[in-house]
Amino acid sequence: PESTIMPQLNLPRRQSGFTLIEIAIVLVIIGLLLGGILKGQELINSARVKNLSTDFRNVPVFIYGYQDKFRALPGDDPAAVAHLGATAGQAAVSQGNGVIDGAWNSTAAADESYLFWQHVRLAGLAPGSTTLGATDYVPLNAVGGRVGIQSAKPFTTMSSGTWFICSAGITGKFAKQLDAQLDDGDTNTGSMQAGTFASPAGAATDPLDDATQYTVCMGV
Repeated sequence: PESTIMPQLNLPRRQSGFTLIEIAIVLVIIGLLLGGILKGQELINSARVKNLSTDFRNVPVFIYGYQDKFRALPGDDPAAVAHLGATAGQAAVSQGNGVIDGAWNSTAAADESYLFWQHVRLAGLAPGSTTLGATDYVPLNAVGGRVGIQSAKPFTTMSSGTWFICSAGITGKFAKQLDAQLDDGDTNTGSMQAGTFASPAGAATDPLDDATQYTVCMGV
């Protein structure tokens, strides 16, 4: 019998790859993931700003609580040992004059601005170490910068205040949000201002760069 020869058919090869619908689904998923990441970062930043603003609100509470309890100013209390116990430090300068002597970021045990934290902690008004010179004694803010208080005006352009609270290591983006929450929204005017100085002096910096770290101070 004659052999049957089947003709060779040139069938089109099936193309491999993604369809437009599949690509669209992937893009939507990527968009949702990016949106979630950005939203999460926004929530983290908002929490940090809230914590930073809490520092500025809490320090006056410590002062008024101490004054109500002992009729004295923490750090400037001439009877700190009698009020708080034998471990309480005493400043080397005259106490009881209503002034917190020393720079807000001082590390000298003889400065009232440094003793301030020990006094409010021993009085049960604030958490933290009461041991002068301890590694965890210096109070830090939510971004790891130093927090402190002094009576001298840190910026010459600042409005009047009895005491001035300063917080370091705050980016310009956060500083502007803080000023909008607690003051006039302008970091170069009012009771809250910002500068690039480790120990602020002179005019504040304006406008602020979002990524640069500043020291923010507020008068109370």
